[in-house]
Amino acid sequence: MTLPQLFKNVWPFVKPYGWLVFAALFLTLIGSFTAQVNALTLKYTVDKVNALLQEGAGLKEGLDILIIISVILLSKELINVFITFGQKYYGEKLRIYVSRDLAQTIVDKILTYRMSFYTSTTNESGKLQTRIDRGIGSLTQLVQNFFINILPLFANSFIALVLMFNANFWVGLVGICIVPIYIFITIKQARTLSGWRRNMREFRERKSQGIVNIIQSITVIKSFNRETIESDKQNTIQIEMTDNQLKTQRTGFLFNGIKTFVEQIGTVIIIILTAYLVLQGYMSIGMIMFHILLFNNVTAPIGQLHRIFDQMNDAMIYSESYFEILNSEDEVERSGKYAPESIAGKFEIKNVDFTYPNGTKALKGINITIQPNKITALVGLSGAGKSTVINLLDKFYQPTSGEIYLDDIPLKDYDTQFIRNNIGLVLQKNHIFSGSIADNIRYGNPNATMKQVEHAAKQAYIHQQILELPEQFESNALLLSGGQQQRIAIARMFLKDPPIIFLDEPTASLDAIATEQIKNSLDAIKKDRTVIIISHSISQIIDADSIYVMEKGSVVESGTHQEIYANESVYRNIFDAMARSLNIEKIAKTFDDGEEHY
Repeated sequence: MTLPQLFKNVWPFVKPYGWLVFAALFLTLIGSFTAQVNALTLKYTVDKVNALLQEGAGLKEGLDILIIISVILLSKELINVFITFGQKYYGEKLRIYVSRDLAQTIVDKILTYRMSFYTSTTNESGKLQTRIDRGIGSLTQLVQNFFINILPLFANSFIALVLMFNANFWVGLVGICIVPIYIFITIKQARTLSGWRRNMREFRERKSQGIVNIIQSITVIKSFNRETIESDKQNTIQIEMTDNQLKTQRTGFLFNGIKTFVEQIGTVIIIILTAYLVLQGYMSIGMIMFHILLFNNVTAPIGQLHRIFDQMNDAMIYSESYFEILNSEDEVERSGKYAPESIAGKFEIKNVDFTYPNGTKALKGINITIQPNKITALVGLSGAGKSTVINLLDKFYQPTSGEIYLDDIPLKDYDTQFIRNNIGLVLQKNHIFSGSIADNIRYGNPNATMKQVEHAAKQAYIHQQILELPEQFESNALLLSGGQQQRIAIARMFLKDPPIIFLDEPTASLDAIATEQIKNSLDAIKKDRTVIIISHSISQIIDADSIYVMEKGSVVESGTHQEIYANESVYRNIFDAMARSLNIEKIAKTFDDGEEHY
Protein backbone atom coordinates (compact mmCIF):
# COMPACT_ATOMS: atom_id res chain seq x y z
CA MET A 1 0.00 0.00 0.00
CA THR A 2 1.37 3.43 -0.99
CA LEU A 3 1.11 6.53 1.17
CA PRO A 4 -1.61 8.15 -1.01
CA GLN A 5 -3.62 4.91 -0.87
CA LEU A 6 -3.19 4.83 2.88
CA PHE A 7 -4.54 8.34 3.35
CA LYS A 8 -7.34 7.65 0.89
CA ASN A 9 -8.43 4.67 3.00
CA VAL A 10 -8.06 6.50 6.32
CA TRP A 11 -9.78 9.74 5.23
CA PRO A 12 -13.39 8.39 5.48
CA PHE A 13 -12.73 7.68 9.16
CA VAL A 14 -11.24 11.15 9.77
CA LYS A 15 -13.75 13.14 7.71
CA PRO A 16 -16.64 13.02 10.26
CA TYR A 17 -14.38 14.83 12.75
CA GLY A 18 -13.38 17.69 10.46
CA TRP A 19 -13.85 20.23 13.24
CA LEU A 20 -11.12 18.51 15.25
CA VAL A 21 -8.85 18.58 12.21
CA PHE A 22 -9.56 22.29 11.69
CA ALA A 23 -8.84 23.06 15.36
CA ALA A 24 -5.56 21.13 15.21
CA LEU A 25 -4.53 22.91 11.98
CA PHE A 26 -5.37 26.34 13.42
CA LEU A 27 -3.31 25.71 16.55
CA THR A 28 -0.51 24.31 14.38
CA LEU A 29 -0.41 27.53 12.36
CA ILE A 30 -0.15 29.65 15.50
CA GLY A 31 2.42 27.30 17.02
CA SER A 32 4.62 27.43 13.93
CA PHE A 33 4.96 31.22 14.35
CA THR A 34 5.53 31.15 18.11
CA ALA A 35 8.29 28.57 17.55
CA GLN A 36 10.33 31.28 15.79
CA VAL A 37 10.05 33.77 18.65
CA ASN A 38 13.19 32.53 20.38
CA ALA A 39 15.32 33.10 17.28
CA LEU A 40 13.89 36.58 16.68
CA THR A 41 14.19 37.51 20.35
CA LEU A 42 17.79 36.26 20.56
CA LYS A 43 18.76 38.28 17.47
CA TYR A 44 17.11 41.38 18.93
CA THR A 45 18.80 40.84 22.30
CA VAL A 46 22.31 40.24 20.93
CA ASP A 47 22.15 43.24 18.60
CA LYS A 48 20.78 45.59 21.28
CA VAL A 49 23.19 44.45 23.97
CA ASN A 50 26.11 44.67 21.54
CA ALA A 51 25.09 48.19 20.58
CA LEU A 52 24.85 49.25 24.25
CA LEU A 53 28.26 47.78 25.01
CA GLN A 54 29.81 49.63 22.11
CA GLU A 55 28.30 52.86 23.49
CA GLY A 56 29.74 52.07 26.95
CA ALA A 57 26.27 51.68 28.51
CA GLY A 58 25.53 49.21 31.32
CA LEU A 59 22.66 47.45 33.11
CA LYS A 60 20.76 50.63 33.86
CA GLU A 61 20.46 51.51 30.18
CA GLY A 62 19.74 47.91 29.20
CA LEU A 63 17.12 47.18 31.86
CA ASP A 64 14.25 47.95 29.49
CA ILE A 65 15.67 45.38 27.05
CA LEU A 66 15.61 42.69 29.75
CA ILE A 67 12.03 43.58 30.63
CA ILE A 68 10.95 43.46 26.98
CA ILE A 69 12.54 40.08 26.22
CA SER A 70 11.25 38.66 29.52
CA VAL A 71 7.68 39.68 28.69
CA ILE A 72 8.01 38.35 25.14
CA LEU A 73 9.47 34.97 26.13
CA LEU A 74 7.12 34.43 29.09
CA SER A 75 4.11 35.39 26.97
CA LYS A 76 5.30 33.02 24.26
CA GLU A 77 5.64 30.17 26.75
CA LEU A 78 2.20 30.89 28.19
CA ILE A 79 0.66 30.85 24.72
CA ASN A 80 2.54 27.62 23.94
CA VAL A 81 1.02 25.98 27.00
CA PHE A 82 -2.47 26.48 25.54
CA ILE A 83 -1.35 25.62 22.00
CA THR A 84 0.37 22.40 23.09
CA PHE A 85 -2.57 21.42 25.27
CA GLY A 86 -5.01 22.04 22.44
CA GLN A 87 -2.94 20.17 19.88
CA LYS A 88 -2.49 17.13 22.12
CA TYR A 89 -6.08 17.15 23.36
CA TYR A 90 -7.65 17.49 19.92
CA GLY A 91 -5.15 15.02 18.45
CA GLU A 92 -5.84 12.47 21.19
CA LYS A 93 -9.59 13.03 20.85
CA LEU A 94 -9.33 12.45 17.12
CA ARG A 95 -7.26 9.30 17.72
CA ILE A 96 -9.81 7.89 20.17
CA TYR A 97 -12.75 8.58 17.85
CA VAL A 98 -10.99 7.14 14.80
CA SER A 99 -9.83 4.10 16.80
CA ARG A 100 -13.39 3.46 17.93
CA ASP A 101 -14.74 3.72 14.39
CA LEU A 102 -12.00 1.54 12.90
CA ALA A 103 -12.63 -1.16 15.52
CA GLN A 104 -16.41 -1.11 15.16
CA THR A 105 -16.28 -1.00 11.37
CA ILE A 106 -14.08 -4.10 11.15
CA VAL A 107 -16.30 -5.97 13.63
CA ASP A 108 -19.44 -5.07 11.69
CA LYS A 109 -17.77 -6.11 8.44
CA ILE A 110 -16.36 -9.49 9.48
CA LEU A 111 -19.75 -10.44 10.91
CA THR A 112 -21.08 -10.28 7.34
CA TYR A 113 -18.45 -12.68 5.98
CA ARG A 114 -19.22 -16.24 5.05
CA MET A 115 -17.85 -19.24 6.88
CA SER A 116 -15.15 -19.90 4.29
CA PHE A 117 -13.41 -16.70 5.40
CA TYR A 118 -12.98 -18.04 8.93
CA THR A 119 -11.99 -21.57 7.92
CA SER A 120 -9.18 -20.38 5.65
CA THR A 121 -5.72 -21.19 7.03
CA THR A 122 -4.65 -17.59 6.37
CA ASN A 123 -7.41 -16.30 8.66
CA GLU A 124 -6.80 -18.23 11.86
CA SER A 125 -8.11 -16.45 14.95
CA GLY A 126 -4.69 -15.46 16.31
CA LYS A 127 -3.57 -14.06 12.95
CA LEU A 128 -6.81 -12.12 12.48
CA GLN A 129 -6.55 -10.63 15.95
CA THR A 130 -2.95 -9.52 15.36
CA ARG A 131 -3.77 -7.96 12.00
CA ILE A 132 -6.78 -6.10 13.35
CA ASP A 133 -5.13 -4.92 16.58
CA ARG A 134 -1.88 -3.89 14.89
CA GLY A 135 -3.73 -2.30 11.98
CA ILE A 136 -5.95 -0.18 14.23
CA GLY A 137 -3.03 0.72 16.50
CA SER A 138 -0.73 1.83 13.69
CA LEU A 139 -3.45 3.72 11.82
CA THR A 140 -4.68 5.65 14.85
CA GLN A 141 -1.10 6.45 15.87
CA LEU A 142 -0.50 7.78 12.37
CA VAL A 143 -3.61 9.99 12.53
CA GLN A 144 -2.62 11.33 15.94
CA ASN A 145 1.01 11.94 14.99
CA PHE A 146 0.02 13.64 11.76
CA PHE A 147 -1.81 16.40 13.62
CA ILE A 148 0.31 16.50 16.80
CA ASN A 149 3.81 15.93 15.41
CA ILE A 150 4.06 15.91 11.62
CA LEU A 151 2.10 19.07 10.77
CA PRO A 152 3.63 21.20 13.57
CA LEU A 153 7.14 19.99 12.72
CA PHE A 154 6.88 20.76 9.02
CA ALA A 155 5.04 24.03 9.64
CA ASN A 156 7.86 25.10 11.95
CA SER A 157 10.43 24.04 9.37
CA PHE A 158 8.67 25.93 6.56
CA ILE A 159 8.32 29.17 8.55
CA ALA A 160 11.98 28.93 9.65
CA LEU A 161 13.11 28.54 6.03
CA VAL A 162 11.03 31.57 4.98
CA LEU A 163 12.67 33.66 7.70
CA MET A 164 16.14 32.43 6.69
CA PHE A 165 15.58 33.37 3.05
CA ASN A 166 14.13 36.70 4.12
CA ALA A 167 17.27 37.43 6.16
CA ASN A 168 19.77 36.20 3.57
CA PHE A 169 19.30 34.26 0.37
CA TRP A 170 22.55 32.27 0.61
CA VAL A 171 21.93 31.14 4.18
CA GLY A 172 18.41 30.12 3.25
CA LEU A 173 19.78 28.22 0.25
CA VAL A 174 22.09 26.20 2.51
CA GLY A 175 19.16 25.35 4.77
CA ILE A 176 16.91 24.25 1.92
CA CYS A 177 19.65 22.18 0.26
CA ILE A 178 20.07 20.05 3.38
CA VAL A 179 16.36 19.16 3.39
CA PRO A 180 16.16 17.00 0.21
CA ILE A 181 19.38 15.17 1.14
CA TYR A 182 17.95 14.36 4.55
CA ILE A 183 14.62 13.29 3.10
CA PHE A 184 16.34 11.11 0.47
CA ILE A 185 18.32 9.26 3.15
CA THR A 186 15.17 8.81 5.26
CA ILE A 187 13.18 7.39 2.34
CA LYS A 188 16.07 5.06 1.50
CA GLN A 189 16.07 3.93 5.14
CA ALA A 190 12.32 3.27 5.11
CA ARG A 191 12.51 1.23 1.91
CA THR A 192 15.47 -0.79 3.19
CA LEU A 193 13.66 -1.63 6.41
CA SER A 194 10.23 -2.31 4.88
CA GLY A 195 10.95 -5.97 4.07
CA TRP A 196 12.18 -6.73 7.59
CA ARG A 197 9.18 -4.92 9.07
CA ARG A 198 6.85 -7.04 6.93
CA ASN A 199 8.68 -10.13 8.17
CA MET A 200 8.11 -8.89 11.72
CA ARG A 201 4.38 -8.70 11.05
CA GLU A 202 4.38 -12.34 9.96
CA PHE A 203 6.41 -13.37 13.02
CA ARG A 204 3.96 -11.58 15.32
CA GLU A 205 1.00 -13.30 13.65
CA ARG A 206 2.66 -16.72 14.03
CA LYS A 207 3.55 -15.97 17.64
CA SER A 208 0.01 -14.84 18.47
CA GLN A 209 -1.55 -17.87 16.76
CA GLY A 210 0.91 -20.17 18.55
CA ILE A 211 -0.10 -18.80 21.95
CA VAL A 212 -3.80 -19.19 21.07
CA ASN A 213 -3.16 -22.82 20.05
CA ILE A 214 -1.32 -23.50 23.31
CA ILE A 215 -4.19 -22.12 25.38
CA GLN A 216 -6.80 -24.03 23.38
CA SER A 217 -4.83 -27.28 23.47
CA ILE A 218 -3.39 -27.09 26.99
CA THR A 219 -5.18 -30.25 28.17
CA VAL A 220 -3.76 -32.34 25.32
CA ILE A 221 -0.30 -30.79 25.72
CA LYS A 222 -0.14 -31.63 29.41
CA SER A 223 -1.65 -35.08 29.05
CA PHE A 224 1.11 -36.05 26.58
CA ASN A 225 3.84 -34.14 28.46
CA ARG A 226 4.59 -32.12 25.34
CA GLU A 227 5.33 -28.80 27.07
CA THR A 228 8.94 -28.89 25.84
CA ILE A 229 7.89 -29.37 22.21
CA GLU A 230 5.47 -26.43 22.34
CA SER A 231 8.06 -24.31 24.11
CA ASP A 232 10.61 -25.13 21.39
CA LYS A 233 8.14 -24.08 18.68
CA GLN A 234 7.67 -20.68 20.31
CA ASN A 235 11.40 -20.38 20.98
CA THR A 236 12.13 -20.86 17.28
CA ILE A 237 9.78 -18.00 16.42
CA GLN A 238 11.34 -15.83 19.14
CA ILE A 239 14.86 -16.47 17.79
CA GLU A 240 13.78 -15.58 14.25
CA MET A 241 12.06 -12.43 15.56
CA THR A 242 15.18 -11.45 17.51
CA ASP A 243 17.43 -11.89 14.47
CA ASN A 244 15.04 -9.83 12.37
CA GLN A 245 14.87 -7.09 15.02
CA LEU A 246 18.66 -6.90 15.34
CA LYS A 247 19.06 -6.52 11.57
CA THR A 248 16.40 -3.79 11.60
CA GLN A 249 18.02 -1.89 14.46
CA ARG A 250 21.54 -2.23 13.03
CA THR A 251 20.46 -0.80 9.69
CA GLY A 252 18.43 1.93 11.40
CA PHE A 253 21.39 3.03 13.52
CA LEU A 254 23.59 3.20 10.40
CA PHE A 255 21.16 5.46 8.54
CA ASN A 256 20.58 7.61 11.62
CA GLY A 257 24.34 8.15 11.93
CA ILE A 258 24.53 9.30 8.30
CA LYS A 259 21.62 11.70 8.82
CA THR A 260 23.21 13.14 11.97
CA PHE A 261 26.44 13.72 10.04
CA VAL A 262 24.55 15.55 7.25
CA GLU A 263 22.74 17.68 9.84
CA GLN A 264 25.98 18.65 11.57
CA ILE A 265 27.64 19.49 8.24
CA GLY A 266 24.75 21.87 7.56
CA THR A 267 25.16 23.51 10.96
CA VAL A 268 28.90 24.01 10.36
CA ILE A 269 28.27 25.58 6.94
CA ILE A 270 25.61 27.91 8.41
CA ILE A 271 28.01 29.06 11.19
CA ILE A 272 30.90 29.67 8.77
CA LEU A 273 28.75 31.44 6.18
CA THR A 274 26.98 33.64 8.74
CA ALA A 275 30.26 34.53 10.47
CA TYR A 276 31.74 35.47 7.08
CA LEU A 277 28.78 37.73 6.26
CA VAL A 278 29.01 39.38 9.69
CA LEU A 279 32.73 40.03 9.23
CA GLN A 280 32.01 41.47 5.77
CA GLY A 281 29.50 43.82 7.32
CA TYR A 282 26.48 42.41 5.52
CA MET A 283 24.61 41.58 8.75
CA SER A 284 24.71 42.13 12.49
CA ILE A 285 26.35 39.79 14.98
CA GLY A 286 22.94 38.78 16.27
CA MET A 287 22.28 37.12 12.94
CA ILE A 288 24.74 34.34 13.82
CA MET A 289 22.55 33.05 16.65
CA PHE A 290 19.42 33.91 14.66
CA HIS A 291 20.40 31.68 11.74
CA ILE A 292 21.69 28.85 13.92
CA LEU A 293 18.40 28.70 15.84
CA LEU A 294 16.38 28.92 12.63
CA PHE A 295 18.46 26.16 11.07
CA ASN A 296 17.80 24.06 14.16
CA ASN A 297 14.09 24.75 13.64
CA VAL A 298 14.51 23.41 10.11
CA THR A 299 16.60 20.35 10.91
CA ALA A 300 14.93 19.35 14.19
CA PRO A 301 11.61 18.50 12.48
CA ILE A 302 13.43 16.76 9.64
CA GLY A 303 15.45 14.92 12.25
CA GLN A 304 12.19 13.33 13.33
CA LEU A 305 11.55 12.08 9.80
CA HIS A 306 13.02 8.64 10.46
CA ARG A 307 10.62 8.12 13.38
CA ILE A 308 7.71 9.46 11.38
CA PHE A 309 8.64 7.32 8.37
CA ASP A 310 8.95 4.30 10.65
CA GLN A 311 5.43 4.92 11.92
CA MET A 312 4.14 5.52 8.40
CA ASN A 313 5.85 2.36 7.19
CA ASP A 314 4.32 0.36 10.03
CA ALA A 315 0.94 1.91 9.22
CA MET A 316 1.28 1.00 5.54
CA ILE A 317 2.37 -2.57 6.34
CA TYR A 318 -0.25 -3.30 8.99
CA SER A 319 -2.96 -1.31 7.23
CA GLU A 320 -2.53 -3.62 4.23
CA SER A 321 -3.81 -6.52 6.32
CA TYR A 322 -6.46 -4.40 8.05
CA PHE A 323 -7.92 -3.05 4.81
CA GLU A 324 -7.62 -6.46 3.12
CA ILE A 325 -9.94 -7.77 5.82
CA LEU A 326 -12.19 -4.70 5.68
CA ASN A 327 -12.47 -4.69 1.89
CA SER A 328 -12.86 -8.42 1.28
CA GLU A 329 -16.07 -7.95 -0.66
CA ASP A 330 -15.76 -11.43 -2.17
CA GLU A 331 -16.09 -12.84 1.35
CA VAL A 332 -19.37 -11.08 2.11
CA GLU A 333 -22.16 -13.55 2.71
CA ARG A 334 -24.56 -13.30 -0.20
CA SER A 335 -28.24 -13.33 0.58
CA GLY A 336 -31.36 -13.62 -1.48
CA LYS A 337 -34.52 -11.67 -0.72
CA TYR A 338 -37.18 -14.37 -0.67
CA ALA A 339 -38.79 -14.59 2.78
CA PRO A 340 -42.25 -16.21 2.81
CA GLU A 341 -44.57 -15.99 5.80
CA SER A 342 -43.93 -19.66 6.59
CA ILE A 343 -42.04 -22.67 5.26
CA ALA A 344 -43.00 -26.32 5.05
CA GLY A 345 -39.42 -27.56 5.35
CA LYS A 346 -38.89 -29.74 2.29
CA PHE A 347 -35.24 -29.79 1.22
CA GLU A 348 -34.02 -31.19 -2.08
CA ILE A 349 -30.29 -31.56 -2.71
CA LYS A 350 -29.64 -32.18 -6.40
CA ASN A 351 -26.25 -33.24 -7.81
CA VAL A 352 -24.34 -31.20 -5.26
CA ASP A 353 -20.55 -31.13 -5.13
CA PHE A 354 -18.68 -29.16 -2.49
CA THR A 355 -15.01 -28.39 -1.88
CA TYR A 356 -13.81 -26.53 1.20
CA PRO A 357 -11.61 -23.40 0.79
CA ASN A 358 -8.54 -25.43 1.79
CA GLY A 359 -9.09 -27.70 -1.21
CA THR A 360 -10.70 -30.66 0.60
CA LYS A 361 -13.41 -32.18 -1.57
CA ALA A 362 -16.18 -33.05 0.91
CA LEU A 363 -19.21 -33.90 -1.26
CA LYS A 364 -19.66 -35.29 -4.75
CA GLY A 365 -22.89 -35.93 -6.62
CA ILE A 366 -25.14 -35.71 -3.53
CA ASN A 367 -28.87 -36.27 -4.07
CA ILE A 368 -31.03 -36.13 -0.93
CA THR A 369 -34.71 -35.36 -0.36
CA ILE A 370 -35.72 -34.31 3.14
CA GLN A 371 -39.47 -34.50 3.63
CA PRO A 372 -41.25 -31.88 5.74
CA ASN A 373 -42.41 -32.83 9.24
CA LYS A 374 -40.32 -36.00 9.06
CA ILE A 375 -37.11 -37.15 10.71
CA THR A 376 -34.19 -37.75 8.36
CA ALA A 377 -30.99 -39.34 9.66
CA LEU A 378 -27.55 -39.01 8.07
CA VAL A 379 -25.36 -42.00 8.85
CA GLY A 380 -21.73 -42.65 8.02
CA LEU A 381 -18.23 -42.89 9.35
CA SER A 382 -16.32 -39.79 10.41
CA GLY A 383 -15.37 -37.67 7.40
CA ALA A 384 -18.20 -39.02 5.25
CA GLY A 385 -19.60 -35.50 4.72
CA LYS A 386 -22.61 -35.54 7.05
CA SER A 387 -21.86 -32.27 8.85
CA THR A 388 -20.99 -30.65 5.54
CA VAL A 389 -24.55 -31.32 4.33
CA ILE A 390 -25.92 -29.46 7.36
CA ASN A 391 -23.49 -26.59 6.74
CA LEU A 392 -24.84 -26.25 3.20
CA LEU A 393 -28.48 -26.42 4.31
CA ASP A 394 -27.84 -23.67 6.86
CA LYS A 395 -26.22 -21.54 4.11
CA PHE A 396 -22.87 -21.47 5.91
CA TYR A 397 -21.37 -22.43 2.56
CA GLN A 398 -22.56 -22.46 -1.05
CA PRO A 399 -22.34 -25.63 -3.16
CA THR A 400 -19.43 -25.77 -5.58
CA SER A 401 -21.89 -27.15 -8.13
CA GLY A 402 -25.45 -28.43 -8.10
CA GLU A 403 -28.48 -26.88 -6.44
CA ILE A 404 -30.34 -27.02 -3.14
CA TYR A 405 -34.06 -26.28 -2.96
CA LEU A 406 -36.30 -25.45 -0.02
CA ASP A 407 -40.02 -25.85 -0.74
CA ASP A 408 -39.17 -25.92 -4.48
CA ILE A 409 -37.36 -22.55 -4.31
CA PRO A 410 -33.54 -22.39 -4.69
CA LEU A 411 -32.03 -22.02 -1.23
CA LYS A 412 -29.69 -19.29 -2.48
CA ASP A 413 -32.75 -17.12 -3.28
CA TYR A 414 -33.89 -17.11 0.34
CA ASP A 415 -33.00 -14.32 2.72
CA THR A 416 -30.19 -15.78 4.83
CA GLN A 417 -31.45 -14.32 8.11
CA PHE A 418 -34.93 -15.70 7.39
CA ILE A 419 -33.49 -19.19 6.84
CA ARG A 420 -31.49 -19.15 10.06
CA ASN A 421 -34.39 -17.74 12.04
CA ASN A 422 -36.33 -20.84 11.04
CA ILE A 423 -33.59 -23.37 11.78
CA GLY A 424 -32.51 -24.68 15.17
CA LEU A 425 -28.95 -26.01 15.20
CA VAL A 426 -27.44 -28.14 17.96
CA LEU A 427 -23.88 -29.31 17.41
CA GLN A 428 -21.71 -31.92 19.08
CA LYS A 429 -19.72 -29.11 20.69
CA ASN A 430 -21.62 -25.86 21.11
CA HIS A 431 -20.10 -22.52 21.93
CA ILE A 432 -20.89 -20.97 25.31
CA PHE A 433 -20.46 -17.21 25.54
CA SER A 434 -18.88 -15.40 28.45
CA GLY A 435 -21.79 -14.31 30.62
CA SER A 436 -24.63 -15.64 32.71
CA ILE A 437 -26.53 -18.87 32.10
CA ALA A 438 -29.70 -16.87 31.50
CA ASP A 439 -28.01 -14.76 28.81
CA ASN A 440 -26.67 -17.89 27.10
CA ILE A 441 -30.09 -19.53 27.00
CA ARG A 442 -31.70 -16.25 25.92
CA TYR A 443 -29.39 -16.29 22.88
CA GLY A 444 -32.11 -18.43 21.30
CA ASN A 445 -34.58 -15.57 21.75
CA PRO A 446 -33.20 -12.23 23.02
CA ASN A 447 -36.70 -11.05 23.93
CA ALA A 448 -37.60 -14.11 26.02
CA THR A 449 -38.90 -13.56 29.54
CA MET A 450 -37.26 -15.19 32.54
CA LYS A 451 -40.22 -17.53 32.76
CA GLN A 452 -39.59 -18.71 29.19
CA VAL A 453 -35.87 -19.13 29.94
CA GLU A 454 -36.67 -21.31 32.94
CA HIS A 455 -39.13 -23.37 30.90
CA ALA A 456 -36.48 -23.98 28.22
CA ALA A 457 -34.05 -25.05 30.94
CA LYS A 458 -36.63 -27.53 32.26
CA GLN A 459 -37.11 -28.95 28.76
CA ALA A 460 -33.35 -29.45 28.50
CA TYR A 461 -33.25 -31.10 31.97
CA ILE A 462 -30.78 -28.51 33.31
CA HIS A 463 -33.16 -26.42 35.44
CA GLN A 464 -32.63 -28.25 38.71
CA GLN A 465 -28.84 -28.20 38.38
CA ILE A 466 -28.95 -24.45 37.75
CA LEU A 467 -31.01 -23.86 40.89
CA GLU A 468 -28.34 -25.66 42.92
CA LEU A 469 -25.71 -23.10 41.87
CA PRO A 470 -24.98 -20.17 44.24
CA GLU A 471 -26.11 -17.55 41.74
CA GLN A 472 -28.52 -19.83 39.87
CA PHE A 473 -29.35 -18.39 36.43
CA GLU A 474 -26.89 -15.50 36.94
CA SER A 475 -23.97 -17.94 37.33
CA ASN A 476 -21.12 -17.81 34.82
CA ALA A 477 -22.00 -20.28 32.06
CA LEU A 478 -18.32 -20.96 31.30
CA LEU A 479 -17.95 -22.65 34.70
CA LEU A 480 -20.44 -25.39 33.80
CA SER A 481 -19.26 -28.86 32.80
CA GLY A 482 -19.19 -29.92 29.16
CA GLY A 483 -22.42 -31.90 29.51
CA GLN A 484 -24.16 -29.00 31.26
CA GLN A 485 -23.02 -26.58 28.56
CA GLN A 486 -24.47 -28.95 25.96
CA ARG A 487 -27.84 -28.81 27.70
CA ILE A 488 -27.64 -24.99 27.74
CA ALA A 489 -27.19 -25.13 23.94
CA ILE A 490 -30.19 -27.44 23.66
CA ALA A 491 -32.20 -25.09 25.88
CA ARG A 492 -31.41 -22.30 23.39
CA MET A 493 -32.94 -24.38 20.64
CA PHE A 494 -36.08 -25.03 22.71
CA LEU A 495 -36.39 -21.30 23.33
CA LYS A 496 -35.97 -20.53 19.63
CA ASP A 497 -38.71 -23.04 18.76
CA PRO A 498 -37.94 -23.29 15.00
CA PRO A 499 -39.86 -25.33 12.39
CA ILE A 500 -36.62 -26.97 11.16
CA ILE A 501 -34.09 -28.66 13.43
CA PHE A 502 -30.55 -29.82 12.64
CA LEU A 503 -29.03 -32.11 15.27
CA ASP A 504 -25.36 -32.99 14.87
CA GLU A 505 -24.51 -35.49 17.63
CA PRO A 506 -26.59 -33.52 20.18
CA THR A 507 -26.05 -35.98 23.04
CA ALA A 508 -22.43 -36.96 22.33
CA SER A 509 -21.01 -35.33 25.47
CA LEU A 510 -23.82 -36.33 27.86
CA ASP A 511 -23.97 -39.16 30.34
CA ALA A 512 -26.44 -42.02 29.92
CA ILE A 513 -29.18 -40.57 32.14
CA ALA A 514 -28.85 -37.10 30.61
CA THR A 515 -28.89 -38.66 27.14
CA GLU A 516 -32.18 -40.40 27.91
CA GLN A 517 -33.67 -37.21 29.35
CA ILE A 518 -32.60 -35.11 26.37
CA LYS A 519 -33.82 -37.79 23.96
CA ASN A 520 -37.26 -37.57 25.53
CA SER A 521 -37.22 -33.78 25.15
CA LEU A 522 -35.99 -33.98 21.58
CA ASP A 523 -38.64 -36.57 20.78
CA ALA A 524 -41.25 -34.08 21.97
CA ILE A 525 -39.88 -31.16 19.97
CA LYS A 526 -39.43 -33.28 16.84
CA LYS A 527 -43.17 -33.59 16.35
CA ASP A 528 -44.52 -31.70 13.33
CA ARG A 529 -41.07 -30.36 12.45
CA THR A 530 -38.50 -31.08 9.77
CA VAL A 531 -35.65 -32.80 11.55
CA ILE A 532 -32.21 -33.80 10.26
CA ILE A 533 -30.13 -35.75 12.71
CA ILE A 534 -26.56 -36.99 12.69
CA SER A 535 -26.01 -39.46 15.46
CA HIS A 536 -24.25 -42.64 16.50
CA SER A 537 -27.15 -43.45 18.79
CA ILE A 538 -29.01 -46.56 17.61
CA SER A 539 -32.27 -45.40 19.16
CA GLN A 540 -32.26 -42.06 17.36
CA ILE A 541 -31.36 -43.62 14.01
CA ILE A 542 -34.11 -46.25 14.25
CA ASP A 543 -36.66 -43.52 15.00
CA ALA A 544 -35.91 -41.76 11.70
CA ASP A 545 -38.48 -41.85 8.91
CA SER A 546 -35.72 -42.08 6.33
CA ILE A 547 -31.98 -42.70 6.46
CA TYR A 548 -29.22 -41.64 4.08
CA VAL A 549 -25.95 -43.50 4.37
CA MET A 550 -22.86 -41.57 3.32
CA GLU A 551 -19.38 -42.77 2.50
CA LYS A 552 -16.45 -40.63 1.31
CA GLY A 553 -18.69 -37.70 0.39
CA SER A 554 -21.31 -39.71 -1.51
CA VAL A 555 -24.71 -41.18 -0.67
CA VAL A 556 -24.43 -44.96 -1.01
CA GLU A 557 -27.75 -46.09 0.49
CA SER A 558 -31.11 -44.62 1.44
CA GLY A 559 -34.45 -45.78 2.78
CA THR A 560 -35.97 -46.85 6.07
CA HIS A 561 -34.03 -48.73 8.70
CA GLN A 562 -35.52 -52.08 7.74
CA GLU A 563 -35.03 -51.55 4.02
CA ILE A 564 -31.36 -50.62 4.04
CA TYR A 565 -30.44 -52.98 6.87
CA ALA A 566 -31.70 -55.80 4.66
CA ASN A 567 -29.21 -54.75 1.97
CA GLU A 568 -26.40 -56.21 4.08
CA SER A 569 -24.07 -53.45 2.94
CA VAL A 570 -22.53 -50.28 4.41
CA TYR A 571 -25.44 -49.38 6.71
CA ARG A 572 -25.66 -52.87 8.15
CA ASN A 573 -21.93 -52.88 8.89
CA ILE A 574 -22.19 -49.52 10.67
CA PHE A 575 -25.34 -50.49 12.58
CA ASP A 576 -23.92 -53.84 13.68
CA ALA A 577 -20.72 -52.10 14.80
CA MET A 578 -22.80 -49.69 16.90
CA ALA A 579 -24.63 -52.61 18.46
CA ARG A 580 -21.41 -54.45 19.22
CA SER A 581 -19.90 -51.31 20.77
CA LEU A 582 -22.87 -51.26 23.14
CA ASN A 583 -22.39 -54.97 23.92
CA ILE A 584 -26.05 -55.59 23.06
CA GLU A 585 -25.84 -59.33 23.72
CA LYS A 586 -24.76 -58.85 27.34
CA ILE A 587 -27.29 -56.09 27.82
CA ALA A 588 -30.06 -58.34 26.50
CA LYS A 589 -28.86 -61.19 28.72
CA THR A 590 -28.88 -58.85 31.72
CA PHE A 591 -32.51 -57.96 31.01
CA ASP A 592 -33.40 -61.63 30.49
CA ASP A 593 -31.72 -62.62 33.76
CA GLY A 594 -33.51 -59.80 35.53
CA GLU A 595 -36.89 -60.95 34.24
CA GLU A 596 -36.19 -64.58 35.27
CA HIS A 597 -35.11 -63.41 38.73
CA TYR A 598 -38.24 -61.29 39.01
